[in-house]
Amino acid sequence: MTSLPIINIPILRHGQPYESIEKFEIVHHATGEAVAQVSQANSGLIVRDIRRMNEAVLERFSVADLISMCGKAADLFMRATLPLGDAAQSFEEYVTQLSATTGMPIAYCRSNADKVRRVLAEMGTVIAGLTRGFDLNILDKGYGKQGDRTLSFYRDGRIFGAVLPSNSPGVHGLWIPAIALKSPVVLKPGREEPWTPYRIIEALCAAGVPREAFGFYPTDHAGAGELLRCTHRSMLFGDTTTTRPWKEDPRVELHGPGFSKVILGDDTAGDWERYIDLMVSSISANCGRSCINASAVWTPRNGRAIAEAIAARFAKVEARSANDPEASIAAFANADMARRISDMIDGQLREPGAEDVSERLRGRSRLVTKGRCAWLLPTVVRCDRRDHPLANREFLFPFASVVECPTAEMPDAIGPTLVASAITGDSALTQALMKSPHVDRLNIGAIPTWQISWDQPHEGNLFEHLYRQRAFQAESAA
Repeated sequence: MTSLPIINIPILRHGQPYESIEKFEIVHHATGEAVAQVSQANSGLIVRDIRRMNEAVLERFSVADLISMCGKAADLFMRATLPLGDAAQSFEEYVTQLSATTGMPIAYCRSNADKVRRVLAEMGTVIAGLTRGFDLNILDKGYGKQGDRTLSFYRDGRIFGAVLPSNSPGVHGLWIPAIALKSPVVLKPGREEPWTPYRIIEALCAAGVPREAFGFYPTDHAGAGELLRCTHRSMLFGDTTTTRPWKEDPRVELHGPGFSKVILGDDTAGDWERYIDLMVSSISANCGRSCINASAVWTPRNGRAIAEAIAARFAKVEARSANDPEASIAAFANADMARRISDMIDGQLREPGAEDVSERLRGRSRLVTKGRCAWLLPTVVRCDRRDHPLANREFLFPFASVVECPTAEMPDAIGPTLVASAITGDSALTQALMKSPHVDRLNIGAIPTWQISWDQPHEGNLFEHLYRQRAFQAESAA
């Protein structure tokens, strides 16, 4: 394996590179060789910079102007050689570096990069979905007419912050619309994944967005906390432990586990074989690392047969190196994390009422180690009890439980569900799911959980997070 040149990744203070004395190394997931030295920002620096940030830096542009810049940035992100610290980075180098430190297969790095490109390229559609299609000149002027109604909005999220993950580059599409909505952004990248947010920033700057609109602060837990406290609105990615302390803070939009589900109705559970491809895809797309991946299949009957069929498909999946074009699961950059997850699942399987169908069919453990790398093979657990600890769990690999439950009880029993793909023509079940406070995004019909529409936010509404509507009247001109 060819050694990669070590890159120095700086902090971006008001868009300007800044090299700190304190740095940390990120390494190749397979070889342990250093890939980059990353400057680390301390809490005090982050607080000072946010307080000095020009919150009006994007006000001189119309929303239409910023949408146009996003469109230009889409092409630059995918094609241009862009600044990266004291060096430059081509798109192919970006993909290689991203795979090296995250363990994601090269093919999946490319597909995630295309998700970022599509968000940038389709920003007009994204913003129309967030704003429900009103005239965007209203945001430029502060008020205006939509039909016969007067609308007025002001930007309450004057500086927007995001504490980002390392597990899936596609999630960066969730914060990018803040720029088109005129909010400067302050980003804390995931430890192993500084590559995507840095490249997005440089693409946007090359497209005409002022550098002062960006802050990029690799930092520790304390620094992330200060970023969330000091920005006016923010989003936080993480597991339940990470997001729980911010649960009651309305300024912070939480992106935790999705607990997304495929649901079969009484009318489709008998014909479940037709939907196996959809179930497998919903569980395993994007290496099973997204909150919109299904982590459970709920059905009124035939749970045992469904679990066997999905597990049989997954039994063919092998742990492969990231540059293998056949690789479909990601290596864990932190092998200890893979071991802890596997041990946790095994511990909970000791409680009666669940079986690891995958391990029985595969005949070997889900945990695979080669050198310093670790993988978790796709795992399907059949739960006889819907209150079993594994009936509603989510992990950073393709994992799903199969749970039987009467359809009349499903809407209340499924618990928090980011995406529910309900394959049914049963109007009673459909209406009950429509009314359920547990479901954030509802697909009716044979739609995989990962299939999203650009004109509909799948988790939260960034416009509503950043802007507030005000009552407004103006005296008519004489």
